[in-house]
Amino acid sequence: MIDADIGIGVVGLGGMGHLHARSVEEFGADVVAGADLVEAQREGFAAEFGATTYETHEGLVVDEDVDAVIVTTPNRFHEPITIDALEAGNHVLVEKPLAHTVESAERIADAALEAEGICMVGFHNRHAASMAMFDEQRDRFGELTHVEANYVRRRGVPGPGSWFTDPDLAGGGSLLDIGVHAIDLALYAMDFPEVVEVSGVARSTFGMDDDYADPDGFGDAWDGSAETYEVDDSVSAFIRCENGRTISLEAAWATNREPSMDFRVRGTDAGAQFDIGSTDMEILEAGTAGCDHYADVNLTGDASLTGHQEQDVRFLETIAAGVEPETNTIEEALTVQRVIDAIYRSSETGRAQRIETVDLAEREGAAADLEATQQTD
Repeated sequence: MIDADIGIGVVGLGGMGHLHARSVEEFGADVVAGADLVEAQREGFAAEFGATTYETHEGLVVDEDVDAVIVTTPNRFHEPITIDALEAGNHVLVEKPLAHTVESAERIADAALEAEGICMVGFHNRHAASMAMFDEQRDRFGELTHVEANYVRRRGVPGPGSWFTDPDLAGGGSLLDIGVHAIDLALYAMDFPEVVEVSGVARSTFGMDDDYADPDGFGDAWDGSAETYEVDDSVSAFIRCENGRTISLEAAWATNREPSMDFRVRGTDAGAQFDIGSTDMEILEAGTAGCDHYADVNLTGDASLTGHQEQDVRFLETIAAGVEPETNTIEEALTVQRVIDAIYRSSETGRAQRIETVDLAEREGAAADLEATQQTD
């Protein structure tokens, strides 16, 4: 339980908004406000949490009872809500991805530099039991050399006509929706090395297909001819980092292969493999004691605390301690966003793309220099 009075406002009262609200309430925060354009969502949220509700975020961020804002809206709206909340003096947890474009993400990062409150980004899989065990075993793996990151559905397009398949609202398709988790986790496993070059191909194969098979009903009332579909449904990418470290990525809403959330880390002394977001991890080693042999160790983690819950706890603890975040930082999220942007640019041009290293301290210094120059003029 958090030993502090923290009033939480949630913007976007769908399933993810309710998940966060229940989580922070369980750990001692007070859910005091919610905002959503849909009246039924507001009524349901108010009934469950006894919270004041607003049609738009503007009233919520200046509510005197709100200390922190959780943003769970479509990607396009992350920027205005997050910036308004920060400028109103609130702390912010914004769901992944940071924004729908890299330019929007950079504007959020600049606002966070100037804000009194903290800003964290919702990459919850790095807090799952499998990754927690990996963190505690890091010394065992030696130098990490390569990560194979898969987040692949066999059939799992959210559905034409939803905001997920609208490039203006989402900014992209499978890469921004689920591939973003795999990219973040891979970079986190490697302790966010400098990314040197990115190449990739984004495909849109199934979205306009009237004969698209959806055995699990994931897309809900599929009608490919009646809706627009202008985003990727699968992506393959290769990310080259400093000192020869690499990441291979497969992300898909739909593709003709078995689904997989398989995550494999290769190190010079040992390797690890687990499913993204899982509670189990396998360590793979080899040795010479007695005779040459393989040594595979299976670890089973505590499933009582999920990645979402642990992330929300970290958010509340950071607010209560009055310190800068040590995880889920804006700097990390901006690096992920730039990798995503580079994959899309590589797909469009057919060429590998280099990206700039994210250094928020340099951005802050440049902004200060610009402000000083403007005042002198």
